[in-house]
Amino acid sequence: MNCLWCDVEIVPETSWANVFILPKPKNLCSACMNELSVLKGKRCKKCSRKSEESLCQDCKKWDLHGVNDPLTLNFSVFDYNEQMQDMISRWKYRGDYCLGYSFKPFYTEAFEKEFISLPKDIVAVPIPLSNERMKERGFNQSLQLADFLPLESCELLTRVHGEKQSKKTRKERISALNPFKITKTINKPVVLTDDIYTTGSTLRHAASLLKEQGCPTVYALTLVRG
Repeated sequence: MNCLWCDVEIVPETSWANVFILPKPKNLCSACMNELSVLKGKRCKKCSRKSEESLCQDCKKWDLHGVNDPLTLNFSVFDYNEQMQDMISRWKYRGDYCLGYSFKPFYTEAFEKEFISLPKDIVAVPIPLSNERMKERGFNQSLQLADFLPLESCELLTRVHGEKQSKKTRKERISALNPFKITKTINKPVVLTDDIYTTGSTLRHAASLLKEQGCPTVYALTLVRG
């Protein structure tokens, strides 16, 4: 198999540890994997931001203002370094659907480690694209991530078309009106799937709508912490 990023041939490593059990196939070569930055060390327990404190300043603001945060927590897998920016750009904006599979082992491993204690009936809900954005890209990267998880996946939300999130300032993202509509209510806990957590406003818009319609608890698993 060839690396999904640089196309170099991946030669399986043979050792006494895997001589009787075949190693799992890799989608990225070692050089490309080493360019990615898996989030490690101290982080905010609420949003995965790198932080010496258990709760970062942004998340503390929710408590200071007495706002009932609809999102229980977000866990992110990668830091948004230069390599990840390039990969996200090709995957998401240039329609390289297959490249998304390079993230699958990391994403599923994070779910299995960090969300192992969640209720068994939890459902994966991808953050939707607008119809216009879907036509541009050809696929929804958040749905692809949801399909990686060992969960039932339900597309419960639709999105009103608007300016790209990447074009908005932090203030504009936080103060924006809720862009989502719900197509079906759910009374099970939910894990939202999305590619990048930046301010958390997108996830909280989705979470607030789901909770208003009867969802008991909303978590999020994002690929990257911006």
